[in-house]
Amino acid sequence: MPDAIRIVIPGDEPTQIGDSPHLARLSAVGEVALYRDRPASVDEQLARVAGATVIINSRSKVRWPGELLRRLPDLRLISLCAIGTDGIDLDAARALGIRVCNQGAGTAPIVAEHEFALMLAAAKRLAFHTAQLRAGRWDPGEHLTLRGKALGVVGTGNTGAAMAALARAIGMDVIAWTFHPSEERARSLGVRYVELDELLRTADVVSLHVALTPETRHLIGAREIALMKRGAILVNGARGAVVDTGALVAALRAGLIGGAGLDVFEEEPLPRGHPVLDLDNVVLTPHNADATPEGMELLNSVAVENVLAFLEGRPQNVVV
Repeated sequence: MPDAIRIVIPGDEPTQIGDSPHLARLSAVGEVALYRDRPASVDEQLARVAGATVIINSRSKVRWPGELLRRLPDLRLISLCAIGTDGIDLDAARALGIRVCNQGAGTAPIVAEHEFALMLAAAKRLAFHTAQLRAGRWDPGEHLTLRGKALGVVGTGNTGAAMAALARAIGMDVIAWTFHPSEERARSLGVRYVELDELLRTADVVSLHVALTPETRHLIGAREIALMKRGAILVNGARGAVVDTGALVAALRAGLIGGAGLDVFEEEPLPRGHPVLDLDNVVLTPHNADATPEGMELLNSVAVENVLAFLEGRPQNVVV
């Protein structure tokens, strides 16, 4: 590790950690370079972090594929202001001896609360009814009662566990799927593990909580959506690419499922004219599930704590 510790935030747009008081804690351990805009090119991105021992990635749009990591011989740590690690080539980081640390469990209840709100909003058709009233139309229509219905939680890590607890609190039955189920985990969460196809056929609401990996990319595609109940709701606060967007839009247009609550998208920011914007059976938020004052405080403090812990020889929240 070089004698002079250089810590770089290569792109903090929109501002996340740049105005945080936690950032000042790092000035005692090294030189901190903060860039408030995103790099305009790969060359600029590499130039910003040249000689860096530590990168704090405050926005997932600044991505680190293996070809870039291999050009950063001094880099020893990437600390994420996020739970998701899909912006980092983890295999390359492992091979290069670069630690990657994320947020652990801290913001899971905050993210789950947001996904729970999306579920409620989609079930009660809040976006549709708001638009109708603003247009001068009084159309009470029908919506969905969730008490007594089945929630299917796909992925039972920290956020999935918190979502299951919220659903049980309003009287929902919770079933779940994960790559590595266990009876002990099922008992601790108060869920019943089933195969993914059974979950999709059974659940009135399917809520996604898996990391984006090669195994989970388009985990929910046309075949999986076709298995869902006709009135079912899909909630995605994981990563956009866990769902095949084209298949989802087609199903929503055709009324094959009842609706969706989406905080994440395959293309972000969501471009003007995107077909999902024309659907009246979806509720949308701009990938901001943890963007509360409490959430930002946690994200920024943990990202800085990860750096300090690593430099003190006691790394925490290690993914790689």
